[in-house]
Amino acid sequence: MNTTALKIRNKKLGALMRDARLAACKNPEECARVMGVSAEVYASYERGETSPSLPELELMALHLDVPIDHFWGDISRSERRSPAETVDRTRLLTLRQRIIGAQLRSLRLEKNLSLQAIAEKVGVREEQLAAFELGKEPIPLPVLESLSELFGRPVRDFIDQHGPVGAWNAQQRAVKGFSQLKPELQAFVSKPVNRPYLELAQRLSEMSVDRLRAVAEGLLEITL
Repeated sequence: MNTTALKIRNKKLGALMRDARLAACKNPEECARVMGVSAEVYASYERGETSPSLPELELMALHLDVPIDHFWGDISRSERRSPAETVDRTRLLTLRQRIIGAQLRSLRLEKNLSLQAIAEKVGVREEQLAAFELGKEPIPLPVLESLSELFGRPVRDFIDQHGPVGAWNAQQRAVKGFSQLKPELQAFVSKPVNRPYLELAQRLSEMSVDRLRAVAEGLLEITL
């Protein structure tokens, strides 16, 4: 890499460092302290005049909670749109209110209860409860909690399962589950060469008991 290319790389790295810091709402002094350098040296990093070592950059990535490979990529953190920025919020809110309202109406009818009876128990007006069921008004969470308790259902049953929030929740649970695996299992799952084994395990987990028994019996016949 010639001198010109090095200067360009320094500038690019400095810009990515600054962008990641701003996205994480951190100040330069804090990042300098984490990396074990002076504020002046850190400032020179962001200006692209000098560049940090890999261990320094690793500490910064850990502190800012960004992947280390962000610093040799081409996309800034500010260009990465969050899931909340990619959905029509007004449409999603309206849809979710209608879905929750329909769920509440279904539960009420299952128990053969009138709007008046439920409204009196929860402490809201009958007209307001009707508006909740039709999705015309957002349901305050304490009211939803009271209705959930009355119907014997946990509030989490009303959380989005299939929309963008549901997909995000599922992803967060998957990440949390992965982080709780033993290091050796994390390493196994992370290796692309092991992907066929994971896909096989997934297919087996989706089989019925009878189908699994048939597969097991087939394997026994082969091995005996």
